[in-house]
Amino acid sequence: MQLHYGVDELKAIDWMAILPIILPFMAVGFILILIALIDLYRNRKTRKNIFIWTLLILLCNIIGPVLYFVIGRKDGRTY
Repeated sequence: MQLHYGVDELKAIDWMAILPIILPFMAVGFILILIALIDLYRNRKTRKNIFIWTLLILLCNIIGPVLYFVIGRKDGRTY
């Protein structure tokens, strides 16, 4: 049983067969990042830590935008 794979095994993968499965997930992730950044910069006067939220959204692909929508949107609200 082989536990480690090398570059030769990666060359043998049929990427065109996998692409229709991976592409929708990549598109949803990109759209989620785009919507989070648009919301962040439209409301930048009421949000705090805009630079940190931008880095988090861009560098943590799926987790960053989700955290922004759950935590970051509450950042600038006053009750």
